[in-house]
Amino acid sequence: MAMNSTLPADLPVVDAGDPATRTALVLHGGGGPRTVAPLVAHLAPTFHVVAPTHPGWDGTALPAAVTSVAQLAMGYLEWLLVRGDRGVVLVGSSIGGWIALEMVVQAAHDERYAGVIGAVVDIDGVGVVVDGEPVADFFALDARGLAEAAWHDPERGYIDPAGLTDEQRAVQQANGRTMAVVAGSGMADPTLLGRLGTVAVPTLVLWGDSDGIVTPAYGRAVADAVPGAEYAVVPEAGHLPHLEAPAATWAALDPFLSAVAAGRGEHPGR
Repeated sequence: MAMNSTLPADLPVVDAGDPATRTALVLHGGGGPRTVAPLVAHLAPTFHVVAPTHPGWDGTALPAAVTSVAQLAMGYLEWLLVRGDRGVVLVGSSIGGWIALEMVVQAAHDERYAGVIGAVVDIDGVGVVVDGEPVADFFALDARGLAEAAWHDPERGYIDPAGLTDEQRAVQQANGRTMAVVAGSGMADPTLLGRLGTVAVPTLVLWGDSDGIVTPAYGRAVADAVPGAEYAVVPEAGHLPHLEAPAATWAALDPFLSAVAAGRGEHPGR
């Protein structure tokens, strides 16, 4: 995987689907690449799916130069540019949604990236500051508290720390340290919400109705800030609706993707 100097050249990437089809870049959240595996599998029959492991997650090295989501976003934009991809559909979950939004905002201000991004899907993404709807203090939550905040059915999401191997525990702790460096303790950029008005590609903001990490009202504020964005809520799902309620997630996601593929998802200003 050839990248610019911001990101390591040996970053792991899952590559699925037909390379002759449109590219979907799937961006995982704090839980690592396993949390977006259902998205990769669902999109692979109709897209060329590429799903990188962000630097610093799951045992990969975090370059000293990468200290923010904005830098990750720039790295992925440069990679797409080098690959020659056009009309890429960005699909981001949690922190991945933040990276996707930052990518499209950066692209809107740099003519080199004109046409590279074709659409954005933000699934329960963190990253903005919404008055009265704070991002949950992820770093203060224990395993039980995280399951209760992130899942509609906490028993499905609860992972007993006592059952982890030493290796799994080390990876989990390293992922948390990376997340603190890249996303910060507040998991948000106070400037991002105000910059979303520059987004000029079809956008779907997709939210679990039981998300306690970032509430549906938070998601609605994100959608309202993006011109022409669609907003959809997945019932009986939390922060990772594609894991907890996949059928309902696909029911909300697929019509949007079909419209984009058919050219009916153009931004109203285009």
